Amino acid sequence: MKIVVVGGTGRIGSQVVGLLDANGHEAVAAAPSTGVDTLTGEGLTEVLKGADVVVDVANSPSFEKEAALDFFTRAMRNLTAAEREAGVRHHVALSIIGVDQVPGLGYYLAKVAQEDAVRASGVPFTIVRVAQFFEFVAPVMDLTTQGRDVHLPSTQLRPIAAAEVAAVVAEAAQGSPVNGLRQLAGPEIHRLDRLAELTLAARPDGRRVVTDESAGMFAGIPDGVLTGDATVPTARTRYEDWLKRG
Repeated sequence: MKIVVVGGTGRIGSQVVGLLDANGHEAVAAAPSTGVDTLTGEGLTEVLKGADVVVDVANSPSFEKEAALDFFTRAMRNLTAAEREAGVRHHVALSIIGVDQVPGLGYYLAKVAQEDAVRASGVPFTIVRVAQFFEFVAPVMDLTTQGRDVHLPSTQLRPIAAAEVAAVVAEAAQGSPVNGLRQLAGPEIHRLDRLAELTLAARPDGRRVVTDESAGMFAGIPDGVLTGDATVPTARTRYEDWLKRG
């Protein structure tokens, strides 16, 4: 199959392209650096010629509500119109567990708008919702560091390795559209402040963790929202094991 991976040069997309190539598919990375811009529509007609599947793992460069909303709605409008014209048979979109239950987060509202556009596009689809990536823990810590203190709330997460996200996205792309959700989370529920403690235990840098229920973008989110319920399948890699590999 020809599978076009929008955002195919990024953290997840490049791994998806590699997995699809290894399975014998014609995987094409679509990104501004390869001449494809979903915000303007540039290059879409050409790259989608003969495409069976489109995987969209592109991300907004901004987490600010209006900027993210503009990115996802414009990109989806151009991308799905080009998919219908090209006769694409399956659209796979990457999203976030609990994204529709956090109305206070502007970026999450933008992702909900993206999901809604996928459902309304007329193209058969699979939305893959996953938990937060292991790789995001350190940047989140940096954003909430004040002096030598890392301020984070005790919000529950069930984080997952980016490699396992790429694997489930690639698997979805090679399967039939479900016209609904697939989900995947990490094997363990951790509180965010505890994840930071584990990180600093493995990679000490002189900082310490201060539990602060008002700190950062995940503050105030009720338990269970970002972890999914007991029906959500789980990946195998534990955060502490992943830290040791790094």
